[in-house]
Amino acid sequence: MASSAAPSPSEVLSLFRSLLRTAREFSDYNIREYMRRRTIDAFRENKLLEKASSVVAAYSDGRNQLLVAKRQSVVYSMYAPGVKSIMEVRGSSGD
Repeated sequence: MASSAAPSPSEVLSLFRSLLRTAREFSDYNIREYMRRRTIDAFRENKLLEKASSVVAAYSDGRNQLLVAKRQSVVYSMYAPGVKSIMEVRGSSGD
């Protein structure tokens, strides 16, 4: 995509899915859920953008956030706590 051209709907959807997929890579429940909620909220917030420059800026910011999240997931996996969150323990009590 050229830097001045607005992203296509399929590019935006791909970015959304990539951010959600990256959020699932975090082993910590709180971080995983924060990333998921933040992604959904940001896309809802930017859903009604009309100016091409605003759309390009939001898409560019989302791509940057994806790169940061991917780096963070790698670093966090090296230092992740071995204890599950109470939310995860409650969810798996039926096992």
